[in-house]
Amino acid sequence: MHRYYGRAASAPAELPFRRDGFVRQGDIAAPNGERLALSDLPPFLRALLVTDGTVTKILEAYFWEPVAVDTLEQRFEAALEPVPWIQVEADDLCLIRDARLRGTDSGRSFAEAFSLIRAELIPPEFRQRLIDREIGIGALIRDSGLESYREVLDIGVDRTADGAMAVFRTYRIIIDGRPVILITEYFPLDLYR
Repeated sequence: MHRYYGRAASAPAELPFRRDGFVRQGDIAAPNGERLALSDLPPFLRALLVTDGTVTKILEAYFWEPVAVDTLEQRFEAALEPVPWIQVEADDLCLIRDARLRGTDSGRSFAEAFSLIRAELIPPEFRQRLIDREIGIGALIRDSGLESYREVLDIGVDRTADGAMAVFRTYRIIIDGRPVILITEYFPLDLYR
């Protein structure tokens, strides 16, 4: 959860790419402070950064194989600091989830996702299916018929746990007019070139 502390205050108020999806001269920051031109990213990766659909289905269509959502870790944790992007206050209990989106045929890891979930704000049946790790969050929202909206908050370049360069996006899912889920997805850059 610590990755989100202080982030909303430090992120630019308006990122044209997240709003428009097309910024001719746009760029994003890399971990070393250098800037990476959005035009240098593979087209499919640019599309993943702005999509408001279910990433799993998009990956299945692109890589032409089923994609499994492997929950690597899931736990409840009290916030040490506020997370304004989804209105979490210090001491609020949140569900934390680390997952990998993996091709079932190839075994390749197409993406990693870290989620911060205000579990008390989602319907009980949805919450239980989420806790039981039945399916991914996007598929669960789609299958449950919940009306939701995804809003991209941040994009950039970072390193994954194994040191590989990855493009990431952070977005929130709004359900019933309230921000409920905050997700950061990491896409390994070399896989999409």
